[in-house]
Amino acid sequence: MVRYYLKKEGKVVTVPEPVEGCWVNIEPPFSQEELEEVATRFFFPLDFLTDALDIDERSRYDREDDARLIMLNGPVLNEFEDDNDAIFITVPIGIILVPDYTITISAYENPVLELFVENRIKNFDPTNQQLFVLQIMEQTVYRYLNCLKQLNMRRHLIEKELYHSSRNEELKQLLSIEKTLVYFVNSLSANELLKMKIKRIDFLGIRHDEDLSDLFEDIIIDNNQAMEMSRVYTEILNGTMDAYGSIISNNLNIVMQRLTLITIILMVPTLVASFYGMNVHLPFQDQPYAFYHLIVISVVLSLLVAWYFQRKRMF
Repeated sequence: MVRYYLKKEGKVVTVPEPVEGCWVNIEPPFSQEELEEVATRFFFPLDFLTDALDIDERSRYDREDDARLIMLNGPVLNEFEDDNDAIFITVPIGIILVPDYTITISAYENPVLELFVENRIKNFDPTNQQLFVLQIMEQTVYRYLNCLKQLNMRRHLIEKELYHSSRNEELKQLLSIEKTLVYFVNSLSANELLKMKIKRIDFLGIRHDEDLSDLFEDIIIDNNQAMEMSRVYTEILNGTMDAYGSIISNNLNIVMQRLTLITIILMVPTLVASFYGMNVHLPFQDQPYAFYHLIVISVVLSLLVAWYFQRKRMF
């Protein structure tokens, strides 16, 4: 689906046909014919669009005549999440700059682009291409930070359950968070490298604009902060999973120890009964209350063994 947006009187409105300075947003579902039509109409290679649909595409930039491509990776909720799948995945956002038009494309419904459609971004103006690109980068970093906070809160809740549960469900949830953090670290690293290259060669042409340059610097700093947060959370998560594995192993050892001690205690009456099952002369066997005597002896011996284990703090 190809839509054209323009800002009029402070509101983002949809226009039926592209006009100078509008924002062209391509969102699913769309067809190959629509992509070819957009590439032909705005004079840029079709690869700029199709590459952005590859979920494994790395962050990069490219130039072809008057057309410039910037490929970012941003987080989206994994709608097909299974038990062991990542909670969030990272997908490319293609930004194509041609004279008088800005084109964006993503293979998924992207929450970052939705913010612009809903006019929730301050000072958003599609006619200012440089500012528009920087705002997309900025909101993408904010999206990473927000997702990281959600993951950290989720990890805290799971950790509370871990100390009172031995189920595999919590471990599966931690594994999903770990996979998400791996995606985040890789994508944020690639995004940071892309932004540093764009800044070095002045790909956006903002070197002489102090306000835009300062905004770009802030975006790079926030991106680095998000990347460090992802790495820290990954290390904490790895430590948590290792600690939980040790706790499970220790709890298992305690259970096995207790079962062994209970088996030894229960073996005492069995041993006494086994003696009196032999075909030899034994004490008390001729007395009328021999059976009750044996029960008392067995109970007393069992209690003595249990007291001994308790004294040694083996229970």
